[in-house]
Amino acid sequence: MASSTVTSAQPERPPRPNLAFRRLRGKRSPAEFAAAVRRAAREIGERVSCDARYVGRVEAGEIRCPNYAYERVFLHMFPGRTLTDLGFAPRSSVRGRQARSTGESRGAGEPYETYDTHDPHDLYETHDNNEESDVLRRAFMTSGATVAAASLGPLGLAFDAAAAGRPARRAGTGEAGALEEAVRRIRLLDDRHGADGLYRRAAAPLRTAYALLDAGASRQATADRLYTGAGELAISVGWLAHDSGRFDDARSHYAEALATARMNGDAGLEAHAFCNMAFLARDAGRPREAVRAAQAAQRAARPLGSARLMSLLSLREAGGWAGLADRVGCEQALVRAQTFFERGPSDADPEWMSFYGEAELEGLEAQCWSTLGDWPRAARHARRAGDLQDPHFTRNLALYSAELADDLARGGRPDEAAGAGMRCLDLLGEVQSSRIHTMLAGTARVLLPHRRASGVSTFLDRHGALPRPA
Repeated sequence: MASSTVTSAQPERPPRPNLAFRRLRGKRSPAEFAAAVRRAAREIGERVSCDARYVGRVEAGEIRCPNYAYERVFLHMFPGRTLTDLGFAPRSSVRGRQARSTGESRGAGEPYETYDTHDPHDLYETHDNNEESDVLRRAFMTSGATVAAASLGPLGLAFDAAAAGRPARRAGTGEAGALEEAVRRIRLLDDRHGADGLYRRAAAPLRTAYALLDAGASRQATADRLYTGAGELAISVGWLAHDSGRFDDARSHYAEALATARMNGDAGLEAHAFCNMAFLARDAGRPREAVRAAQAAQRAARPLGSARLMSLLSLREAGGWAGLADRVGCEQALVRAQTFFERGPSDADPEWMSFYGEAELEGLEAQCWSTLGDWPRAARHARRAGDLQDPHFTRNLALYSAELADDLARGGRPDEAAGAGMRCLDLLGEVQSSRIHTMLAGTARVLLPHRRASGVSTFLDRHGALPRPA
């Protein structure tokens, strides 16, 4: 019976190369063109993670129609042209496909017609023939604070249910692409809403990722993508655990990512895993481990050619030195971080570092000075971080406001601290982060003796009325 099922399926139609898009690239390399796309995105306030591989997929015809963010960027780059002029298929032709000719019918739970074609946060390019890409499109089609957690649920459940009804088969490019998009979606939701509402639902996609690894891949290039994707997903889930105060869970997920990196000889993934392990060790009160993990990350990252990555890893090391009360070691690492940062971005910068800009540099330096007890200096950097932060990163805005409030409170400026605390409270309707709640609770304790100072009583009352994080 299995053979009859296979023979009854329609053969996959090979993608048609996008020659119009290739002509627009001209003499630029795919990496140079990808850098131009990212620059154009910044010009209009969009955020895309374009790289040479994405450009190659477009030119090969694998991406028939870009998502809305890329559409806006491409139309900005080539004014006066339409998507069709750029070689893409009309969006109407790749939405709401009819039931497949094999006789399969839609179930009641497959909401093809309810796909929101105006959702600005749609991160999925359209694939033509893969059942798995349909599953993933449905899995992440919602966004916003109230549905962020729900948007993670269907991924693992859908794959698991499908696997239960048929023998395991080798993973292909559709599954690899779906896994990469799952990682991007989790990062986007965390940037906007924080980790607390996401962590519990992110375990299912992670189980699916490692099930795909166990099933194997049809080609080595696909296997490499699956290993990298599974490792990056483990780091993302580990971060959700970390930010929601589940340090033991985070440590386990980071270790899983590190093992995956080493099994596949992936230096970039290894550097990322060690980077997050250093951050976790600092927050868990193990500063010497933080230093060693950050230094291991730098050894792995050095051949990759990304100055921005080396800058971030130097900041992770600085945080460890600060925890050891080693001011000299901390200052030396901070100087290295600034020096690397000033070399600017490059095509070698990993996609996951989209959060790392001047605002994050200032914010992490503020944390170092705060740990060393230099409250005025910490407050200056925290204030600058908030001023520089892209409003897209709502969670980071709340984090920098909380950091500033705490530094001002401990530095003897209770009225200013209350003002910063109020700005943080204003963002907590969108952000769910145990880390930020913990910081605000510490600030409130410091401000209690100053209740009569301007604004402090209002802040304390409002903070006291917050629902406690689960």
